[in-house]
Amino acid sequence: MSAAEDRAESVRLIRDSAAAIATSDLARIRTLRFADPGFDPGTWREMCAMGWPGLRVAEHRGGAGLGLVEFCALAEELGTALVPEPLIEAAFAADLLGAHPALAGLLDGSRLILPAWQEHANALDAGDGTRFADGRVSGRKVFIPAASGADAFIVVGRTEAGLVATHAKGVTLAIERTQDGGQFGTLTLDGAAYEALGPADLTAALDAAALATAAYLLGVMQRAFAITLDYLRTRQQFGRPIGSFQALQHRAADLKIQVELTRASVEAAAQALDDAVTPRQRRAAVSRAKARAAEAAMLVTRQAIQLHGGIGYTDEADIGLYLRKAMVLSNLYGSSALHRRRFMDATEDEA
Repeated sequence: MSAAEDRAESVRLIRDSAAAIATSDLARIRTLRFADPGFDPGTWREMCAMGWPGLRVAEHRGGAGLGLVEFCALAEELGTALVPEPLIEAAFAADLLGAHPALAGLLDGSRLILPAWQEHANALDAGDGTRFADGRVSGRKVFIPAASGADAFIVVGRTEAGLVATHAKGVTLAIERTQDGGQFGTLTLDGAAYEALGPADLTAALDAAALATAAYLLGVMQRAFAITLDYLRTRQQFGRPIGSFQALQHRAADLKIQVELTRASVEAAAQALDDAVTPRQRRAAVSRAKARAAEAAMLVTRQAIQLHGGIGYTDEADIGLYLRKAMVLSNLYGSSALHRRRFMDATEDEA
């Protein structure tokens, strides 16, 4: 078997392994909405038992040693079922932990560690507001997904990073609900004790998280489109399925194009990062994929609501869950506008 065939088989097996959790029954997702911590700890432990948080972690550190091609395939499958467990964030944390002993607990599910890096909306850096001094850290971090379920946070500053326990003195965590029924946390640190971490490449970790989020959005729009096609085939008007009307067929064809263009962009970016391209090429590939996924997911899910007619606007209709998820994730790890600017900067520099 060639290397390409071997990798294709790995991707297929990973997609198959997601089937037990990424089901078409959204009853579990509805149950978890607007409740703490916004995901099921038992399901999270099951995901850890399957090795998903460590998919990209080197084998000698307890991971599977695979790449972003495989991880993005997994994220896409989870997106089709709106899986709320914080896999992308845990993998982000694993990138920042490196060889730290806390990595083992993160990978086996005994300890959920989440990255706290963002200080402002629509940013792709750690900001300047976090201060580390004499074993204490102060500052404020925002937009932390699934924050109420964390045992500890990796607080990232401009030049330092530290591991902070959730219930340590000087730590305050405020939770805000999101459109999809999940949550973002705001972490306020006032002289909290921290454990210093070794140097980590925040930019590379952010790129991986942004690309995985683009892959998740690809799954969201893919499933929303499939649900809509099923509705068009079954909903009757004037004695025939509404999917037989040419105007609706044209709209469906346009949405299919958006899904496939996003797939091509995400898969190309994942392959590029696994091939260890230059930093500028990496930024361009990731930003192109994230910008396209964010815009296409919003377009596809909004159109899907419209194609469902009045029922699509009710909370009982599953299609609305996909729009709400797209609304939350489209700006996570940078909006489409930010990534378009970043893509232009990267390609202009390269030229």
